Amino acid sequence: MHNTEIEKSQVHILVNLVEYVPHSAVFRTLVHTITGNIIILAIDSGEKLEEKISPFDSYIQIIEGNSEIVIDNQSNILVAGQAIIIPAHTINLIRANNPSKMIITVIKSGYEGINI
Repeated sequence: MHNTEIEKSQVHILVNLVEYVPHSAVFRTLVHTITGNIIILAIDSGEKLEEKISPFDSYIQIIEGNSEIVIDNQSNILVAGQAIIIPAHTINLIRANNPSKMIITVIKSGYEGINI
């Protein structure tokens, strides 16, 4: 697993930032701050992430392949170019139907409901 952040102010080819590992899910943190994270995930065919509940919304963008995103037992099949928001406090899991890469953006604001 490669967790160094990417170089800022440089152009990157997203699908080249993380490689597939057979029978695995590999994460690389692109940006990590106290207010949120951007992670790239490469997940091999048939693999899945543990079912979980996050306290924050997560924006999932498929950049290669296709994956099943299950939110509160509702299955959504996403292909490259599609995205979905996993709402905070919902049961969810990610399952790859074939080798897939995706960007996961989590914003940890804590200021919901406050007008700025």
